[in-house]
Amino acid sequence: MYSEAVMDHFMNPRNVGSLADADGVGTEGNPVCGDVMKIYIKVDGEERIEDIKFQTFGCGAAIATSSMVTEMVKGLTLEEAMDVSNKKVAEALGGLPANKMHCSNLAADALHKAIEDYRAKKQAPQGAGQ
Repeated sequence: MYSEAVMDHFMNPRNVGSLADADGVGTEGNPVCGDVMKIYIKVDGEERIEDIKFQTFGCGAAIATSSMVTEMVKGLTLEEAMDVSNKKVAEALGGLPANKMHCSNLAADALHKAIEDYRAKKQAPQGAGQ
């Protein structure tokens, strides 16, 4: 049912945890299945993803897609990371069963929300809200 890559990322997830000093945070969930993903990014001066972590509550496929997306984008520019699609995450894992494809949607969407959060914070005037 699951590829070796899915099983590997489920059993040995990479980049698990949170970043206290994250530059951007994105959360995505699916109320139907209950999966929830949170992705934290740290961005360097060249707008590259310097570090990335995730916290996922969900099935094995949700954990595997979270792990895979973090591996796919570490070191990429934000623009390059925005090109990571749900389909690319599933392909990198050797495919997912049709009933688990929604899990890859959460991973890419949470990543995109983290990047959007970073960009929104960067555009906010300095000292705003203080």
